[in-house]
Amino acid sequence: MRRRITLLVAATTSVVLLAFLLPAASLVARVAEARALDAGRQQLQFLIPSVGLGEPDEVRGILTGLVTDGRSVAVRWTDDRWLSEPGAATGPAPETATATESAAGIRLVQPVRRVDGVAVVEVLVPAEQVSAGVTRTWLILAGLGLLLFLLALLVADRLARSLTRPVTDLADTAHRLGSGDLSARVQPGGPPEVREVGTAVNRLAGRIGELLTAERESAADLAHRLRTPLTALRLDAESLPPADRDRLLDDVDALARTVDEIISEARRPVREGLGAACDATAVVADRVAFWAVLADEEQRGLDLDLPGRPLPVRVAAADLGAAVDALLGNVFAHTVEGTGFRVAVRPRDGGGAEVSVADSGPGLPEASVERGRSGGGSTGLGLDIARRTAESSGGGLRLASSSAGATVALELGPPA
Repeated sequence: MRRRITLLVAATTSVVLLAFLLPAASLVARVAEARALDAGRQQLQFLIPSVGLGEPDEVRGILTGLVTDGRSVAVRWTDDRWLSEPGAATGPAPETATATESAAGIRLVQPVRRVDGVAVVEVLVPAEQVSAGVTRTWLILAGLGLLLFLLALLVADRLARSLTRPVTDLADTAHRLGSGDLSARVQPGGPPEVREVGTAVNRLAGRIGELLTAERESAADLAHRLRTPLTALRLDAESLPPADRDRLLDDVDALARTVDEIISEARRPVREGLGAACDATAVVADRVAFWAVLADEEQRGLDLDLPGRPLPVRVAAADLGAAVDALLGNVFAHTVEGTGFRVAVRPRDGGGAEVSVADSGPGLPEASVERGRSGGGSTGLGLDIARRTAESSGGGLRLASSSAGATVALELGPPA
C-alpha cells in the first residue's frame, strides 16, 4: 500500500510538472526570440529616418558609429550600392517589411522609400541571440521540476507511512492473537476508519479472552465434580478383598491423577502452553510402558522403535502423552485382541520428531480424523486430539490405512 501511494503521487506529480514545464519551456524560447527581434527592429526604426532623408555619406557615418551588439546591419542604396558590408538581399526591393529565418539567424528586411527610389535596410539577428539564455533557463526549470518531484515523493512517503503504519501494527496484532497471545492489543492510530478497526480488534481480543477463560474454568469445574464420585469409588474399593482392592485402587489413583491434570491444563495460560517443550523419546517410552501391561494381557505383539537419544519437540509432556494415549487407545478399542502394533519415534529434518503408531488391524476410514467421527462407537475425539497436538507444535497428522492395517504419524515441530 505504501509503495502504491508513492507511485500514484509520483505519476500525478510527473503529469502536473510536464503540464507546467513544457509550456514554460516553450514560452521561454518565444520570449527570448521576441526580445532579440525587438532589438533588431529598434535598429531598423533608428535607421529608417536617416536612410529616407539623408545622403549616402551621412548614412555610412551613422552605420560606422552604430552599436549593433553582435547583429549585422547593412543598407542597400537606391542604386543597389551597399553602404556597409554586403547583405543578403538581392533583386527588387520588397514592398513590405519581411523576416526570413535561416541557419545563421533571422534576417529583418525593411524597404525605405526615397525621392530617388527605394533603399533597403537589412538587420541579421544571429541564432545565438535568438536563443540566448534559453538553455540556462531550461536547466533551471528542469532542476526546479526535479526538486519539486523529489519533495513530492518525500511528502508522499511520509503520508503513506502514516497511513500504512497503523495497518501494519493492526496486522501484527492480528497475527499475535492468531498465535495465541491474547494480551496483544492495537494502539489505535491513523485515519478514523483504521482507528475504528483497531478499537474493534481490541474489543474482540478482550471478548475472546473472556470467553476462553470462562470455557477453561467451566472445564476445570466439570473435572472437579468428578472428585466426589472418585472418593466414593475409592471407599467402595477399600472394602473389597485385598486381591481386587489393590488393582482397583491403582486404577482410581490413575483416574484421580488424570482429573488433576485436566484441571491444571484448563487453568494453564494459553501462552504457557505455546512455549512448552518435552522429550518425545522419553514421553513415548513412558506411555508405551503403561500400555504394555494391557498388551500382554490381550496377547498383542508390541514392537517399540526408539532413537536412543532425546528428541525435543514443541509440545508439553502432558499433551504429547495424551496424544499417544489416544492413538494407542484406538488400537485397543478398534482392533481385536491379539492384533499386534508398532510404535516408532524418528527425528525429522530440521528438528522435531515423528511419532508413528501402526497396527495390523482392518484399517481406518479417512473421515476418522474428523472430530466426533468414529466407526467403533467411541467419542471420535482421539485422532482429533492427536491432530491438534501435532498442529500446535507446527507439524501435522498423517493417516495411512489399508486392509493390512493403519498407520497414524504425528509430525512434531522443534522447540521454539
